[in-house]
Amino acid sequence: MRVTTDFWVSALVRRVFGAGGFAAVVKRGSAEAGAVFVMTRGRLGDVALFGPAPQTSYDSAKPDDRFFSLLGSGDDAAVLDARLEREKKFDPDIWVVEIEAGAVPIEELISVKMP
Repeated sequence: MRVTTDFWVSALVRRVFGAGGFAAVVKRGSAEAGAVFVMTRGRLGDVALFGPAPQTSYDSAKPDDRFFSLLGSGDDAAVLDARLEREKKFDPDIWVVEIEAGAVPIEELISVKMP
């Protein structure tokens, strides 16, 4: 059984704070099944945007896991913010979580699948 998005995001925020980082829910979406987008901001100005991984990334042995794909990265946050705005227009029920992970790599906080 898959947990609700609200519960999953709360757990992510707690994991980030527990690891010494900072996290904030920028946009709350559908509590039951909203898609989650994660924006990471480094202390040197680098940003990265992760979104739901394609369905082909899922394994039938673990269908309840949440996987993410890197949608973009760099030092221009405006480009990634524009991408998020397009996603919000397409699906108003998305969640946006912003993370400054600190010393912990993002791959330890979310499951990232590379294409």
